[in-house]
Amino acid sequence: MHLELESAIDDLVEKDAERWRVVEGRSTLADGRFFYGVRTTGVFCRPSCASRLPHRQNVEFFETTEAARTAGYRACKRCRPESSTRKDETVEALVEACRLLSLEEPIQTREVASAVGLSNSYFQRSFKKHLGVTPQQYRRRVLAERGRDALGQTRSVTESIYEAGYASSSRFYEGVGRELGMKPSVARAGAPGEVIRYALAESSLGHVVIAWTHRGVCLVSLADSPDELAAQVAERFPKARLEEAEQAAWTAAVVQAVEIATPAGIPIDIRGTAFQERVWRALREIPAGETRTYSEVAKALGMPSAVRAVAGACAANPLAVLVPCHRVVRADGDLAGYRWGVDRKRELLRREAYWLRRN
Repeated sequence: MHLELESAIDDLVEKDAERWRVVEGRSTLADGRFFYGVRTTGVFCRPSCASRLPHRQNVEFFETTEAARTAGYRACKRCRPESSTRKDETVEALVEACRLLSLEEPIQTREVASAVGLSNSYFQRSFKKHLGVTPQQYRRRVLAERGRDALGQTRSVTESIYEAGYASSSRFYEGVGRELGMKPSVARAGAPGEVIRYALAESSLGHVVIAWTHRGVCLVSLADSPDELAAQVAERFPKARLEEAEQAAWTAAVVQAVEIATPAGIPIDIRGTAFQERVWRALREIPAGETRTYSEVAKALGMPSAVRAVAGACAANPLAVLVPCHRVVRADGDLAGYRWGVDRKRELLRREAYWLRRN
């Protein structure tokens, strides 16, 4: 019984440590999952509250607002933790809409809007505002990625067409050809003519920059300084038209992915050579909480001698966490290098192991 009590206490301490990291990152996606009270002010807040960050020793966590009130706290007037805002409801509706649009069965935009409880016009405006694309553009992107992946897993192109959810071969070729991002040669040229929006955010692992096109997220990078990140966007896409944007739904989703080391269903616009893209797809197939060696990734690609090339592709990965190159280690278990720092790599792996145990 004594050991069980110690184990329960250890789990609680670790859980609170994870929650504190989420509070430090101001993640909106954690709102409603827990609340925190500040002993010095007597108020309780959402994880994303924009008020001044309290000292850790003055904070305690609660599962519900009722528990916080029972402990003697009153609701924060700034973040209103007991209210469900239109913004919260809209983001939840958009997440569900993305799920519906990803199904194989054809579905019209107005049908999706009705299913998530929004008017057709408000749904389309909100979807475009938060994701940067129309609902059907998003669906075409999902089908195109599914079609590309199916080509390597099915016995024929015809089988791939229907496996991906396309109704005809013409739509399959059109989708895969147009929706999977710019060609590597265009990316290497600095993305001339492309419009790339980006936003800066903060997380418990440092500052984050998220850049995206109308096809999906094309850059996620971590650093200690926001100025350093803004320079990275300009350096990676020197000929693109860059627009700094307000944080959108996917910005919060990326930050949440960093906080719990578990990428959500975020559309991505991968830009690399054919070999790099093969490696990046293989990395996304490594389950959270597990690791692979560089040689194991090379063997999975059917190219056992390409260990150095695999390592190079990992180093060139432009999407921190979303393409989990942190799950690749040396044969002796050493973490090796990591584009965003070995300490961040170690912490991401630790978080994945923690959330895997809890789920």
